[in-house]
Amino acid sequence: MSLQTLSEKEIISTLIALSLLLLAAYSIGSIMEKIKAPRVVGEITGGILLGGTCLYHFFPDLMGGIFMAYEAEGKVLNIFYQMGLILLMFLSGYNTKLEADRSNSKTIFFIFLGATVLPMLGAIPFIGIFKNSFIGEAGNEISFGLVFTIGVAITSIPVISKIFFDMGIMNTKFSNTVLTVSTFQDLILWILLNAATRIASTGEIKLPDMILVVVFTIGLFAVAKLVSDHVHTRDMKIRTITFYSVSFIILLIVCAVLYRFGINIMYAAFLVGYVVKSFVGDVEDSDAKKRMTALGDFSFSFFVPIYFALVGIQINLIHDFSLVRFLLFFAAAFGLEALGTLIMAHFTDLNTKTRINFAITMNARGGPGIVLATVAYSYSIISVEFFTVLILTTMLSSLIAGYWLRRQQKLDETIFTNLTK
Repeated sequence: MSLQTLSEKEIISTLIALSLLLLAAYSIGSIMEKIKAPRVVGEITGGILLGGTCLYHFFPDLMGGIFMAYEAEGKVLNIFYQMGLILLMFLSGYNTKLEADRSNSKTIFFIFLGATVLPMLGAIPFIGIFKNSFIGEAGNEISFGLVFTIGVAITSIPVISKIFFDMGIMNTKFSNTVLTVSTFQDLILWILLNAATRIASTGEIKLPDMILVVVFTIGLFAVAKLVSDHVHTRDMKIRTITFYSVSFIILLIVCAVLYRFGINIMYAAFLVGYVVKSFVGDVEDSDAKKRMTALGDFSFSFFVPIYFALVGIQINLIHDFSLVRFLLFFAAAFGLEALGTLIMAHFTDLNTKTRINFAITMNARGGPGIVLATVAYSYSIISVEFFTVLILTTMLSSLIAGYWLRRQQKLDETIFTNLTK
């Protein structure tokens, strides 16, 4: 067997491109952390600075010579992009906990309805307004409609968790409610997004086929949840190299196999991470937890920042962007999410300030919003303009949520512990 290889010059060009992506993501990400902003916003911004919005616009020959030095360089970089996405979703699945606090179930239920169901329903009339500019080359209106409504109602667990940790309010009733609702919300996102990509890839689809796709997608998670609930977690005493090798083998094979059945790689990686946790556990100080933490540290220092930077480098705010449409979509998305949460929060015993805090917090879109945009764009469900709009909406909403919560804590340190009237 003979495999085609890259020349030394092509390898060097690829290494330089990767180093610049990582440098930009790390530098701007670190600056964002210093000003109490989500790191992911900085990592995407680093990519934006390298792309057509900034450096490539002013120095096309120089930047093209780095990121388009040979014909297949884009495909080579896409491998790192896909690995970043796969590891991000695998770790998201591992860290997902579907365990609701029964004593707080009423609040969780109404906040979930307000932050998920109402915004998605409220987004439907806006689909026709933005369709001509936002729909992708696939031209599938059903897939586009699903992505559009998902983009309005989505919350990021990693971004919100980091904000809560930094503020010292993790494990409060407020943070637990937000994270529980976000977990169920993200689950709905992955299910609907997988259905959207399946519908887009098969072209025209009849209602029975569409129902089958949704049922199959939900069924896979039901099986994963069943396995998770009935498998006895154990702290396996196996070598570190064996632990990682087996985990990666399972992850990659399952992604490949499920793709053959119409399940996209993103959702497959999420399911594998969720099931792996049921076997190895996530108990603090256990060997498995330490190894998964180490894997997370490595992934979030290399593959994931490169993924986010490659997301940013595709954004062109000069040619593929309408400020008016962005502002209109952002206002609609932020407003529907906030309004829906406020309406349903009236059915709880939460005080007015807490209701407002929930309304703002549930707007932090973060990582899931970026995954939604990149996956939908890769399947040509959305246009490059809507891809840009979704990324910018994710970045701005995350910034607003973080600064709002810190401002409220500064005004009243007990605001996240005294939630009721």
